[in-house]
Formats: sequence, C-alpha cells, structure tokens
Amino acid sequence: VRFTNRRVICQIMYATIRGDMVVAQATSTELTKYGVPVGHKNYAAAYCTGLLVARRILKKFGLDETFKGKEELDGEDYHVEDEEN
Repeated sequence: VRFTNRRVICQIMYATIRGDMVVAQATSTELTKYGVPVGHKNYAAAYCTGLLVARRILKKFGLDETFKGKEELDGEDYHVEDEEN
C-alpha cells in the first residue's frame, strides 16, 4: 500500500531474479466507477482500494466463488468465526 499526495495505490507483488512481478493492482481513483467520487486519499479509500485488489486476486485465481463475503447487506457485523461454528 502506498499513499501519494492524490491517491492510494495497492499492489500484490512478488520478487524474482528478473525483477518484481505485479500480480494485481488497484488505485483509489478507480473508486469513482463504484460510486465514490471524492476522498481518494483517506483511510476509508485505502480500505476500499484494498478490497478492490483482493477481489481481483480472488477472481484471477478462481477463488471468487469460494470466498463470497457477506451477500445480504443488513447492517449486522459479519464474522467468519461465527460461520465456522
């Protein structure tokens, strides 16, 4: 995660002998497509950008159907531990 003067950049990378390889990346300026027109520099934008790059990684590796998260938005807290018991 990198904070610049205008945005937040999240990247998933790994190192090789040839150099660093980027698996997926997202920037907070992309949040405009999802209904967040301003505020691309704060902690909430960092959280949302992290969620965006996480969803991209899950989709890239075919795990997006396995880890769906909370499907119905009802305002209640969601804990994975509650689902396991």
